[in-house]
Amino acid sequence: MRRRGALALGLFTVIVLLAAPARAITPTETLKPAAEEVTRILEDPALKSLPQDRQARVRAVMNDLFDYPEIAMRVLGRHWRSLSQSERDEFVQLFRQFLAHTYLPRISLYRGERVRFVGESVDGDLATVQALVVTRQGKEVPVNYRLDQRDGRWRVYDISVEGISFVNNYRSQFDQIIARGSFRDLTERLKQKLASPPDETPSGIAPFLRRSP
Repeated sequence: MRRRGALALGLFTVIVLLAAPARAITPTETLKPAAEEVTRILEDPALKSLPQDRQARVRAVMNDLFDYPEIAMRVLGRHWRSLSQSERDEFVQLFRQFLAHTYLPRISLYRGERVRFVGESVDGDLATVQALVVTRQGKEVPVNYRLDQRDGRWRVYDISVEGISFVNNYRSQFDQIIARGSFRDLTERLKQKLASPPDETPSGIAPFLRRSP
């Protein structure tokens, strides 16, 4: 349970501490100012009693940084190649909504965590930024951001918390669902999750898409 809690904490902090400055140069310079911007949102006393407005502001900065088409392609893995363009477009939008529905409500768990960036490596248009999520108690959770560069901008396409990849975790789950049924079964499962109340408990880096009992 302690490990699952750390993973959820790490991912939740990753999500709420991301935004891209307009003239970012390096991957770290893309991520670093975001911590200050979104921390201001989370610590704004006027927004603490307005959870929907708070989530909307955080979602806006998420949308500016995440490379959703790249994330969608990677989480579907080999299944992406067999989809039509319309199916791909549908899945990108559906998965984007699913991520917001799953993780944005968890910003209520924020308790003053901070992100400390400790290094980066760049290989052409791909990069990894190493960071530590530091809790108020001083616990450090290692987090790696993986980014790609398009049109001169760095965007995040994967996050690893304590060595557990966000993309790999979802790819494993989605591959099982499609293998046992079809791509349409997966999209229906996602729609069911979107229609259900969001879970605000810290239940891990990628909650399994369980069917309703």
